Amino acid sequence: MHQYKDQPVVILLVEDDPGDQELTRRAFKESKIHSDLYIAENGEEALDYLHRQGKYQDAEISPWPHLILLDLNMPKINGKEFLVELRSDRLLRRIPVVVLTTSKHEEDVLRSYDLGVNSYITKPASMDEFVRLINTLESYWFELVQLPPSGD
Repeated sequence: MHQYKDQPVVILLVEDDPGDQELTRRAFKESKIHSDLYIAENGEEALDYLHRQGKYQDAEISPWPHLILLDLNMPKINGKEFLVELRSDRLLRRIPVVVLTTSKHEEDVLRSYDLGVNSYITKPASMDEFVRLINTLESYWFELVQLPPSGD
């Protein structure tokens, strides 16, 4: 049994594309682990969420994430810039980050790992493949891996 049996896991999706947001939302609804998905549309909004600034001051609407799913190509603060900020913060740097992007460029993969991502995954094309991916991510991160304690 996973360590979150009495509470939902909190996942922060940092993704600017509404279609990809909806696809991710639907995949998590079909998954076996109870999760609450929160969405930030770019790195700037995600940092506000994590620092509880602006519209995210209330902890009820910005609970500490157990996992961040991060797109790389976004407006304002992109995924790589977000990672630099995240990994330079002594509390935030412990949150696992999985890059979930369409980019297969080797330079994006290398730079992401250099910036401290825990995994780099290219988004699958079909909904069925995406649901399988989400189930695999959840099994790995929330059943097998021992995560650091919450920053709250």
